[in-house]
Formats: sequence, structure tokens, C-alpha cells
Amino acid sequence: MALPASNATPPDPALVALNRFGLGARPGDEPSKIAADPRGYLKAELKQQDIALISPDDPRNAGLLDSTAAIQASMTAAAERKAARGQKAAPAMQPTAVEEPGGSAGTRNKPAVPPVEADIYRDEAQARFDKALNADAGLVERLVCFWSNHFCVSAAKAPVVRASAGAFEREAIRPFALGRFADMLMAVEHHPAMLFYLDNQQSIGPDSRAGKRRGRGLNENLAREILELHTLGVGSGYSQADVTSFAGMLTGWTMAGRKGWLGEPGTFVFNANAHQPGQATLLGKTYPGGGMGQAEAALNDIARHPATARHIATKLARHFISDDPPPPAIARLAAVFTKTDGDLLALAVALIDMPEAWSAPLAKLRSPLDYVVALRRAIGSTAGNEPQRSLRWLRALGEPLWQPPGPNGFSDRTDAWTSPEGLKARLDIAWQAARQAEDIGNPDEMLASLIGTSVSSETHQAISRAESRQQGLALLLMAPEFQRR
Repeated sequence: MALPASNATPPDPALVALNRFGLGARPGDEPSKIAADPRGYLKAELKQQDIALISPDDPRNAGLLDSTAAIQASMTAAAERKAARGQKAAPAMQPTAVEEPGGSAGTRNKPAVPPVEADIYRDEAQARFDKALNADAGLVERLVCFWSNHFCVSAAKAPVVRASAGAFEREAIRPFALGRFADMLMAVEHHPAMLFYLDNQQSIGPDSRAGKRRGRGLNENLAREILELHTLGVGSGYSQADVTSFAGMLTGWTMAGRKGWLGEPGTFVFNANAHQPGQATLLGKTYPGGGMGQAEAALNDIARHPATARHIATKLARHFISDDPPPPAIARLAAVFTKTDGDLLALAVALIDMPEAWSAPLAKLRSPLDYVVALRRAIGSTAGNEPQRSLRWLRALGEPLWQPPGPNGFSDRTDAWTSPEGLKARLDIAWQAARQAEDIGNPDEMLASLIGTSVSSETHQAISRAESRQQGLALLLMAPEFQRR
């Protein structure tokens, strides 16, 4: 499937609203009405109260456990049931060697994912997909996905991260998606899923009581990724000495193990016995000793650092404008970030008002997640095994849900997804979706709704010559215009 670059003609504003800012059109969407006030259409979604939240109390989400602590309890109960039957169970959230003598940090044996983790993961995925499919434009869901990928954890790390990845997004990302960056940063770095994913439960201050007793030392993973990926960015001026110092400040940040010695199992706790004592210096500023508050003060400072503003602005501009966004757009976003103290709602509005977002050609290839969601929105209600089918499609496309290849998340650049294998997988999925669609409308009418005036003569001709509605739908879902945003 060829995906030629778009020409320089300004794109249809309705498609910019629906595809670049949103998650794709649905049958019944009227691009002509959206085009009359595309910015107002998007801003209206931002005003909806609690729009980013997924509540376990909602009957549609009946399968969700209401907290990471509840997930820990469920995993522990499953482990105990299997132990009683003499079966080997996947470990729940493990205690640290500091908290429970004789305990093991990490998981020595990684058996196949047992039903409890698979069930939790599936229910979280279903809630995530339902939220995206039922959104109007989907701008807020796009922002949630952006921040979830920015502050990513991987379900491949261990069973507990597989089970808690969805809760991490619900608890640490969604409540702050239209709030303050500093608040999201604090919630993310306190969350048990992030602490476990980046091994902070293994990090012990060498001069702490536990460090002296056990001869254990620092694990710098969390500190390094906060500076390199979550805030300042590569090449922003921090040193290895800053990483080491920050790692010491973060010692003691952990989660309560299943025996609950330090708190409710599965919750964040501060273990003073593991914390590196004394003052510490980060980026030239000295932070006095004082336990958990030392690293919290540092997080608040780096959340407001000019390098953080530029790093976040660059990533947002790359996502919403182009792979290589214009420097003036980055500068304006960084200025909004600084002026508003990291107000993410103000950043979203600034993106909507940015001329470059409406003039840049629709040339970015949809990421696998973007493509699967847009495809499902386009075909409407379908038969099939959900969410397993969508999860299977994402795996085939190289972007398994909540399972990035590293702490830097999935790539947001087109060239990461344009391999021959990846494009072939998209073709296969388009045919599968067309075959499984229950109620296929007139492909020509769907073309007008989903692609509008941006359709090429080649695409229009191919669909008009389709031998069946299913074939016409498949060709539409394969079309370069549908693949791009």
C-alpha cells in the first residue's frame, strides 16, 4: 500500500478536527457542520466536566477494580487459592528486601499470565476502548493516550504491572489530563506501577539504616528516566552526578508489600529506613534532608524548569502538527507552559488556536493505536470478540496496549510505522474489519463522512468500482487518506 505524502493544499478543517485532534469520524458525523467552527467543536469537549475520568462505579465498567490496592488484594487472593491447590502462581506485587526480611525484589519466575492478571487487563482495556469509541471528537482521549505514552509503564515487566497498567492510567493520568503538569508528575512518580516498573523498590540509600545493614545501594532507573524522559529531556544540561543525587533523594519511595508491614498492600509508602539521609544537590540547588519531601520539592522544581517546558512543547507539537514541527510553534507552546505554570488545559487550547495545526498537511501516519481506534469508530458496532480482537490487532501492528519497548514509550514519528510488514498488517486488518462489520452503509456516503473533500480521485474511483459494500469499506479503510492524520 503506497502512502504518498500529502500535497501542500491546506487540509479540510473538519478532518483536522476529527483526525488530527480527535480519534476519527464515526458514521453520522457531519464534517460540513464541524467545518463551520472546528475550533469551537473541539473546545466544547474540553469544557465537559470530568470528561477524562473512567469510573469503576459506572455500570459499563462493572469489571474494574477500584484501585491498585484492590488489584493487589485480588492477586494475593488468587495466589493463595493456587497455593492451597498446590499450583504455582504468578507473584503479586512483591515486597522489597528492606520491608520484609527474606523477601525478594522482582520476580524470579515468570509463568504464563494467570487468569487474574488476564481478566484485570482485559477489563481495563475494554473500558479504555469504550471511552475512546464513545467520545465525540476524542480530543481528551487523545491527550490521555499522549500522556499515558509519555509517562509509560510496560505490562511486560511483571504480572503486577500487567494488572495495574490500566489503573495507573486511571489514577495518575486521567485526573490530571486537563490539570497541572506538576500534579500529574507527582501522581505518576508516586504510583506503585511506575515505582515497580522502574525498579525503585530496589533502590536503597547506601548510608541509610537498611543500606548499612544489608550492603545494598542505589538503583538509578527512576531518577534517570524522570530527568531524561518525563521532564527535562536529553541534552538539557543535567549530569550523571545529578542522576545519582536524585536517585538518593528518591530512595524510600516504594509500595507496601502483600504482608502490609508498611501500609495497605499495593499502595505507595515511604520507607524511611531505606532513605539516603542528609542534604542533596540537583541542578545546582541544594535540598535539605527531610525524608519524602526532599524528592517532592525537587519534582516541583523540575516540573517548572525551562527545559521541561521545551521538552513537553516539542512532543506536543510533534504529535499534533508534524514529525518535525516548526520551531516557532514549539516556542509558543513552551511560553504557554511557563506562563500558566504547566496548565495542560491551557496547552490544549493553545494547540487548537495554533495556525500551524490547521495548515500543516495531513501527512502523519496514524499510529497503530490511532488506526485501530479510528477504524473501529468508522465501522461502528460490530460483531466479534472485544477487546481481544482490538488487542490482537495492536499486537500485529507492533503497538501492544500498555506494553512499549522501553521507558521512552512508542514512537510518535511516521517512519517508525512504515515498514512493509507494518503496512501489510494494516491491509489485513482492514479486510478483517470489513468482513466482520455488521451494518455497512453506502461506501460512497461513508467516504464523504470519513474523508470528505480530501479524497483523491484514485481513492474515489477505487471505492466506486468496488464489487461489494464490504470491499468498498475495506478499500476505504486502506486508503492513504484514512491512514493519515
